[in-house]
Amino acid sequence: MSGVDLIFRVAGIGIVVAVLHQVLTRAGREDQAMMTTLAGLVVVLVMVLGEISTLFSTIKTMFNL
Repeated sequence: MSGVDLIFRVAGIGIVVAVLHQVLTRAGREDQAMMTTLAGLVVVLVMVLGEISTLFSTIKTMFNL
C-alpha cells in the first residue's frame, strides 16, 4: 500500500466515523457514538501498525540486522 493510499484510507475512515458519531449523538445514543469512534480508532491503528511493521522489516533488511 502506498503512502498516499494509506492517507486517503485513514481520511475516509475518519470522515465516516465523524459522520456516524454526529448522527448517533443527535439521536441520543452517546454510548454507541463513543463505541463507533473507538472502533474507528482501532481500525486505523491496525492499519498504521501494519505499515510500521513493514518499515521496521525494511530497515532491518537494509542494515543487515
